[in-house]
Amino acid sequence: MLDLSQILAYSTALGIAAAIPGPGITALVARSISTGGKSGFAMLGGLICGDLVYLSFAVFGLALIAQSFAALFILIKWGSIAYLCYLAWQFWHAEHQSLETRETTRHTDLLASCLSGLTLTLGNPKTIAFYLALLPVVIDLKTVTVQSWAFMLVPLTVVILLLVGGAFILAATTVRRSLSGVRAQQLIHRGAAGAMLAAAGTMAVRNG
Repeated sequence: MLDLSQILAYSTALGIAAAIPGPGITALVARSISTGGKSGFAMLGGLICGDLVYLSFAVFGLALIAQSFAALFILIKWGSIAYLCYLAWQFWHAEHQSLETRETTRHTDLLASCLSGLTLTLGNPKTIAFYLALLPVVIDLKTVTVQSWAFMLVPLTVVILLLVGGAFILAATTVRRSLSGVRAQQLIHRGAAGAMLAAAGTMAVRNG
């Protein structure tokens, strides 16, 4: 069973790691500014699911299994990079119109946002390093039971990532609402395209 000091240490470490802008947060902000809060929270859901995958790997001693699938994670990483570049191209060439004339977000778009968040997290060396390298330093994994994983670590992870990611999404949508004209939308989309390319470049140059 985890004690209070370990819970606080994990919460602090995860909160700091999540708040430091990386490829996932960069893509999340770009998506939220470009297509709105619904798509942003859908992507955040995918990001959180990816974090829970690596949390489970670490807690249940599956790090060696994860390492044995290193080639798969490298493939996911480069697939994520390619997808970010594709999104950048889409945003750059998007048809720009006032927010008032926009159609509502389709369910397929939300699903695509969620899946992109999941693949981004699974291919992100920052996430891998946190859960498979830093987490064992913060928490004594031998003291973690199935119950403490299910009823403490998983809910805690979800809440912290929702709070941090939600703050970025709300800030992004505030900016989006203040720039609702067609010309402003063009600038927003091209800025999002640049952010996507920057996130892709960050993932490409990192090891892992």
